[in-house]
Amino acid sequence: MALTENNQCGSEGEAKCRSGMFLVQPFTLIGETVIGWINGLGKATIFLFMALWKTFRPKQFPKVIQQIYFIGASSTTIIILVSLFTGMVLSLQSYHALIKFGAVGGLGALVSLSLIRELGPVLTAIMITARAGSAITAEIGIQRISEQVDALHTMRIDPFRYLISPRITASLISFPLLTALFDFIGIIGGYISGVMLLGLNAGVYSHSIQSNVDMKDLTDGFIKAIVFAVIVVTVCCYQGYFVHMREDSHGAKAVGLATTSAVVTSCVLILVSDYVVTSLLLI
Repeated sequence: MALTENNQCGSEGEAKCRSGMFLVQPFTLIGETVIGWINGLGKATIFLFMALWKTFRPKQFPKVIQQIYFIGASSTTIIILVSLFTGMVLSLQSYHALIKFGAVGGLGALVSLSLIRELGPVLTAIMITARAGSAITAEIGIQRISEQVDALHTMRIDPFRYLISPRITASLISFPLLTALFDFIGIIGGYISGVMLLGLNAGVYSHSIQSNVDMKDLTDGFIKAIVFAVIVVTVCCYQGYFVHMREDSHGAKAVGLATTSAVVTSCVLILVSDYVVTSLLLI
């Protein structure tokens, strides 16, 4: 009888233990995920500062120019195309919304401020991430799995100085310039849609922009562009540089997964940081 009672108690205790583990498991997964994100953020921050520290070295200028061409100049076409139609669609939608309240005269201000303060920096960063950021991750990742990075160590060439630092410098230069181009072409697109197609007076459109856009708006947009540049180039270079340490895959598959992860993570962080930076700039 005593043995039977002990077995029943043990079975009941085991059932309660399993029930408790089942209740705790979701919180365990959340905690592990958060800790993983924090560890990844710390590693990426150290990675960024190491690359920035080695930026100010001689013989970096040719590599920086090469990366400016790849990241900046080669992205000009897609930036012009996206910005033109973004401005046209924004002007079209805003015109039909403002005309209901008799405030169509503010179309130029609405289009220009929306582009300069929000859409310009965000969409520019996303377009560069899709075109150049993915290529950066894939290129560095292939160099890592093909042991070219190890060969740089063998030849006493610092991989950070050779691979990472020029891309960071080029991004800090290219992002604000492409953002300015996006804003300018987007405002022209708004002019085409609002003035040439919908019949708004050109003087009203121009005066609305001149009287409502000030230097702070431009400065805020460029600050966001610089923040996005740091985020995108850090995430993309980090994912490619440490592709060999992925646990879910190896080789070419790891490069593909790292590229996808870099693009998705960069886009999410762009949107999150946009809200954070906007909140800080409005204080």
